[in-house]
Amino acid sequence: MGSEAENAGAQKGGWKPALALVFLAPFIAEVLSGATKLSAIFALVPEMMVWGCGALLIRELVRRWRGGWPSLLCLGLGLSIAEEFLIQQTSLAPLPFAGANVHYGRALGVNWIYFLFMLGFESVWVVLVPVGVAELWFSNRRNDLWLRTRGMIIACVVFLLGCRIAWYAWIKRVRPMIFHLPAYHPAPVTIAAGCASILALALLAWALRGFGNPRAALRSVPSAWQVGLAVLVPGISWYALMGFVFTPKQPHLPFGAVLAAGVAWAVLAILVLGRLAASAQWGNLHRWSAVFTATFVCMIAGFLGSNTWSRIDLIGKIVLNVLAVVAFLMLLRAVNRRAPPERV
Repeated sequence: MGSEAENAGAQKGGWKPALALVFLAPFIAEVLSGATKLSAIFALVPEMMVWGCGALLIRELVRRWRGGWPSLLCLGLGLSIAEEFLIQQTSLAPLPFAGANVHYGRALGVNWIYFLFMLGFESVWVVLVPVGVAELWFSNRRNDLWLRTRGMIIACVVFLLGCRIAWYAWIKRVRPMIFHLPAYHPAPVTIAAGCASILALALLAWALRGFGNPRAALRSVPSAWQVGLAVLVPGISWYALMGFVFTPKQPHLPFGAVLAAGVAWAVLAILVLGRLAASAQWGNLHRWSAVFTATFVCMIAGFLGSNTWSRIDLIGKIVLNVLAVVAFLMLLRAVNRRAPPERV
């Protein structure tokens, strides 16, 4: 009976917003940020398989649970840990990137500052922001299921296949052949800790499914532009973590203090923005302001270090960023024309 009810809830035409989300997740986080450059745009395919299908599966699970943003965030953190500990293991192996302080922030086989940054980046810019954009564009389908049982199975298979491709491409090809680094084998206890963390976050997402849904928590919320500012400040500040990883010289601050400050800043941002988003007065214009500002932050911050890029990659990023801003303005125009949908 449960699967029949779920299939009934997934109305026809759900493949359109589902495919949009599969594309948006890696496009916003990887392409618009410049992490995936135009010269390596072929990487978008496995990224759609991992990030896109991962974000879609998370969104569908939360909608089936009738959960809110806390459940989305918890599962997004779980997806990030899967990437950093299991799939490409970037937070476990010594950082291969030019200019990185390989030893600063590294302890017990983990690149802690890099890992903390990626936890925030991948849960927000891979999951929360793309889901927000897709549900804005298809606002009449926001509360619907987009996949039936068969679609969920297909998405799971594609996701797992993408994970295998991404693991092989990075671990077996890129690290040894491009960065010329020896094989790195994380400790089994570290892998086990990552798996346990993913399971714990999944259980927490289930437990929090009743939180984050709209309620009259606040009599009013700030204007949409003030919401944008509330996203801009913590968003830009988050990139300061990467400054500690890629500073030319060893930072003087103990990395434990940097780590603690980063966690405290993230918790504060979550509490403030979460309270605003839970208000019954939170509307489509507020959502647009939040996701646009977050996307704008990753686009601007993505130019850090662009002095080493090729001309075609730099021009490609500028063009794609401009087109993204135009697309967001078109979405804003559509949002202003629509009547606010009923929140459930």
